[in-house]
Amino acid sequence: MSELNDPLQRTEINSLGEFGLIRHLTRDFTSVQKSTIKAVGDDAAVINHGDTMTIVTTDLLLEGIHFDLAYFPLQHIGYKAVVCNISDVCAMNAYAEQITVSIAVSSRFSVEALDLLYSGIREACKVYDVDLVGGDTTSSLRGLVISITAIGRQVLPKICYRSGAKQGDYLFVTGELGGAYLGLQLLEREKQLFLENPSIQPDLENQRYAVGKFLKPEARKDVVLWLEKAGVVPNAMIDLSDGLSSDLMHICQQSQIGAEISESFIPMNEEAKLLALKFQVDPFTCALNGGEDYELLMAINPADAPKVQYLPGFHYIGECKPKEFGVQLKTDQGRLHAMKAQGWVHF
Repeated sequence: MSELNDPLQRTEINSLGEFGLIRHLTRDFTSVQKSTIKAVGDDAAVINHGDTMTIVTTDLLLEGIHFDLAYFPLQHIGYKAVVCNISDVCAMNAYAEQITVSIAVSSRFSVEALDLLYSGIREACKVYDVDLVGGDTTSSLRGLVISITAIGRQVLPKICYRSGAKQGDYLFVTGELGGAYLGLQLLEREKQLFLENPSIQPDLENQRYAVGKFLKPEARKDVVLWLEKAGVVPNAMIDLSDGLSSDLMHICQQSQIGAEISESFIPMNEEAKLLALKFQVDPFTCALNGGEDYELLMAINPADAPKVQYLPGFHYIGECKPKEFGVQLKTDQGRLHAMKAQGWVHF
């Protein structure tokens, strides 16, 4: 057993981080079922159930950690909780079909409040064509906890893992980055102003894009459809929930490769850029490290690049390199800087 099991030793959880903690807790688990194709360590698990694989993923959202009810409407929490899980299924290049929902609620929540939460869940089910097939409810001593499991499917040759990127692959991202982080900063600013003076009315400055990206993100099911139409299966893929810098590191670490991305190629919304400058932060720092964009980062075989480079919302940002190269950012001035994973930290 590990030294971490020494009863006289105390190891702080934050010294391991989220993925280090997962590796530590699951280090002694081995898969005994032949149907287990992919276990812990990716966006979702893969289980062999015949002609198609079953994709399973789950996320846990806690009040005060993942959302703040001071500015997060309950219906948006329900919607986003579903989207988080469907995004993980999309990152496996698969299609979500069912979800289960489990909640724990304190006595301060009424039936009407939970109706609002489930109206958001219902809307997400409608938008993404998934069925609610089960779950659980229980009481909580404090606040709201929501856990959703998504179940999807895909044939084995089309499933993407984080570990499949190869030296020379082209790196693409979808959509625009950094908007969700800036939306959060705007909402947090208005919350603090309200706490200091409750008579002040919130002023979101008509920032519909940034606020919308944070409160009501969308999973990129359309990207999976575009890839299928183009006849392309990425060598690796991950959803950008923790931030481009952190999630690129996940691909590089699990694929045992390096990478170079160019600052000038990172896609960002013009409205978000202006908001970043207003907050006196570097826009591209927001795009690199912000997180919760729920776009997709993928490694594409160069031979397939012509098939995807003109697809809607696909942006080339760099190339996979040998492991010894590390993970580096090329600035507009042509300088290379070693990147650090500075996205969302779970502990």
